[in-house]
Amino acid sequence: MAPEDTTTPKKYVIAIDQGTTSSRAIVFDHSGSIVSVGQLEHEQIFPKAGWVEHDPKEIWSNVREAVGQALSRGELNRHEIAAVGITNQRETAVVWDKNTGEPVYNAIVWQDTRTQKICDELAGDEGSEKYKDVCGLPLATYFSGPKVTWILDNVEGAREKAEKGDLLFGNTDTWVIWNLTGGTEGGVHVTDVTNASRTMLMDYRKLAWDESICEDMRIPMSMLPEIKSSSEVYGYGRKRGLLIDTPIAGDLGDQQAATFGQACFSKGMAKNTYGTGNFMLINTGTEPVTSENGLLTTVAYKVGDQDAVYALEGSIAVTGSLVQWLRDNLGIIKSAPDIEKLAETVEDNGGAYFVPAFSGLFAPHWRSDARGALVGLTRYVNKGHIARAALEATAFQTREVMDAMIADAQSDGVELTELKVDGGMTANDALMQFQADMLDVSVVRPKVSETTALGAAYAAGIAVGFWEGEQDVIDNWAEDKRWEPQMDDDERERLLRNWKKAVSKTLDWVDEDTEK
Repeated sequence: MAPEDTTTPKKYVIAIDQGTTSSRAIVFDHSGSIVSVGQLEHEQIFPKAGWVEHDPKEIWSNVREAVGQALSRGELNRHEIAAVGITNQRETAVVWDKNTGEPVYNAIVWQDTRTQKICDELAGDEGSEKYKDVCGLPLATYFSGPKVTWILDNVEGAREKAEKGDLLFGNTDTWVIWNLTGGTEGGVHVTDVTNASRTMLMDYRKLAWDESICEDMRIPMSMLPEIKSSSEVYGYGRKRGLLIDTPIAGDLGDQQAATFGQACFSKGMAKNTYGTGNFMLINTGTEPVTSENGLLTTVAYKVGDQDAVYALEGSIAVTGSLVQWLRDNLGIIKSAPDIEKLAETVEDNGGAYFVPAFSGLFAPHWRSDARGALVGLTRYVNKGHIARAALEATAFQTREVMDAMIADAQSDGVELTELKVDGGMTANDALMQFQADMLDVSVVRPKVSETTALGAAYAAGIAVGFWEGEQDVIDNWAEDKRWEPQMDDDERERLLRNWKKAVSKTLDWVDEDTEK
């Protein structure tokens, strides 16, 4: 056990948010308010078309520096920190040597599509839903398991090392926790139920690794982290770090963390996070619901010894990253917030629809053969219309997911009456109003928009008694702004009809020779 510091009152919890484009550390006080923030972006590596990688060593270095920034900017030291929570980009796979701490390959990111052939081979004649009854997920390039298979098959010496028990696997939460608790000097190799439920390797009812799926994917079970709840003490800060002896006590994949931070604790409550991609989750209670409409059955959270709570999730690959693409690849805006001003220079989309299927289409289509398309172009269309079409794509994709969610959940007595929203794009009032119009339900933004990090902080704080439980989270949640639908039904249906037509133009694009 770590020594207990009794001299300094514990006033804060720090959350490490290891995301797709950056790593952040955010300090929260007991009211759930932000005290200080540290953040560093990391490189996006694109070795080939459809391949997306991150450098795990850069991520760990940035996490350390972000923690230092947050503590320094808040004029805090570790003695004032009650616990550390981790949240992370899910499905991004890291494989490393447990003896040296060196990754054997770059982290393969959730957006990466290189494992399509592996997924096709695993599916065989049984199809993409071969393992869905066990893990709740279709066979898709999105998830971690096939990425591990690819690394073991393609990195020289990796399979031999893995079979000897020398390699460890984890999503980035596991990588950060292992390093945070000591790495090669006693690092704890764990993950939580939410991250494990995104690997394709966990039985979501038993909350345990499934030996037969691991065998099919040729992944030695010795590589896998121990599965824990989302809120318990996993270990303590390493002796040579800034968080010496501080309990590492919360771990949730980013979308589940946002669900927790949004206080979606009751069956039927839903949230949508607007980030690199969009992720809508609806709480379905302690019994998992199987989707018939292209959604994922996933674990929402598990607090200590309590029963796991499940969710249906709709994952959209490209939303905020489309704005980044317009900025970085086309240069039609200088910064991401400029998209709103540019979109507001026109009254509508001018007939243009932008389907950003850069990595295929995720929920509810699950079409890895799709690629991006900008359709409906005439000489009338200008960059304002393109900016507006890019923003509208986020709302249209969210509507498709909501329709699937309602179709699945209604039979289980779940009804959606409003949508809680969070993430960077919720600062865009024009988008949020269009979102309410497309969904025909209220859209609600909380005062603390950093709900992903906040959810991880709550999970950690509850584990050590800093917060008593879920009621404290509910009491802290406060509404900032609400958007009500204003569009008439005919106009909504016209726009949705054209969007679906645009989606149909993106399908069947990829064949064996397309991306060589």
